[in-house]
Amino acid sequence: MSIRVDLDVMLARRKMSMTELSNRVGVTMANLSILKNGKAKAVRFSTLEAICRALDCQPGDLLIYEKEDEDGN
Repeated sequence: MSIRVDLDVMLARRKMSMTELSNRVGVTMANLSILKNGKAKAVRFSTLEAICRALDCQPGDLLIYEKEDEDGN
C-alpha cells in the first residue's frame, strides 16, 4: 500500500493511548487498529477530522505517501 497511516507516532507525541483516542473520537478500538496496522482500504473524512481534532494535528501528519518501486514493493 502506498498510503500509510502514521497513527502510532502522533499518539506517542501526544502521550495518548488508543483507548483514549477511541473514546474521544467515537471510533471502536477495532477500527482504529485497522487504521494503525495499515489494513484500512478507506477512511471517512469525518473520522479523519475527528482524529485530527483529538490529536491536534493536520491530516498530513497522519497520512504518509510511500512511493512503490516498479515491482510494486
